[in-house]
Amino acid sequence: MKILITGGAGFIGSHLAERLLSHNNEIYVLDNLSTGNFKNIEHLSKNDRFHCIIEDVRNESNTEELIKNCDVVYHLAAAVGVRLVIEQPLETMETNILGTHLLLKLCSQYHKKILLTSTSEVYGKGMSEHFREEDNCIIGPPNKRRWSYAASKATEEYLTFAYYYERELPIIIVRLFNTIGPRQTERYGMVVPNFIKQAVNNRPLTVYGDGKQTRSFLAIDDAIETLILLMENPKAIGEVFNIGGEQEISIEDLANLIIRLTESSSSIKYVSYQEAYGEEFEDMRRRIPDISKLKKLTGFRSKVSLEAILEKMIDFYRCNPK
Repeated sequence: MKILITGGAGFIGSHLAERLLSHNNEIYVLDNLSTGNFKNIEHLSKNDRFHCIIEDVRNESNTEELIKNCDVVYHLAAAVGVRLVIEQPLETMETNILGTHLLLKLCSQYHKKILLTSTSEVYGKGMSEHFREEDNCIIGPPNKRRWSYAASKATEEYLTFAYYYERELPIIIVRLFNTIGPRQTERYGMVVPNFIKQAVNNRPLTVYGDGKQTRSFLAIDDAIETLILLMENPKAIGEVFNIGGEQEISIEDLANLIIRLTESSSSIKYVSYQEAYGEEFEDMRRRIPDISKLKKLTGFRSKVSLEAILEKMIDFYRCNPK
């Protein structure tokens, strides 16, 4: 099968390309390297069934040719990371919304199945104990740049469902909750790689707020397996699924766990959100997914524990300090 992965040089995209290539597929990666890194896929480039195109997904003629020649599309290309969203809200909105709209239009034209990776951010300021796919999306006001990413991803979902209902385009949407693993960059505010790099260098771990906010984390291998299962399951078409871990942990406890696993002499440094991101920043106290829908369809269960994936990441960053 010929498969197009947009954003395939990024953290999740590179792991997906690697797994799909091992299944004897022909893989086409499209990435402009704005947040991706060619080093993530360099080891795949010697394979004759792997093709990397360094270009923006919004280049219509190039993207059309790729979609026309591929069987299915995994759409991962997006502007990501809290820091990037705060600093470049316009680029965030244009990349996410315009890029996705073009892909949907072309996939509809050539009737190619597309899986869109969305985000837990679309739940916004919701207060659910465990977020369900049908919960309301309570996104903050437009004058707060922090919400531009959530708004853009929610708009992508609306567009995707519009093509499903009006054009009968086969679509699948997944909302990812804090996927972590080797190759994840700390450049845009990702908490786990930031903590690990600080810990292995015996620097204070920067915890924003009081550290009592809770999240769940899912190993990249579990996430990739689930994306493929959903793409291959016809019952997933026209549906949206949460993908995430079930183990809840506070950011403060996460920092202490990483200090213990790295045997670091680091301490914890608490920094206010306002100091880090400006006066307008808002955070969610709790964001844990309800994955019962995913379990019912695929039998999903997390195979990699939080400690196991953290240890794997620690080994990776010790071998790749830059």
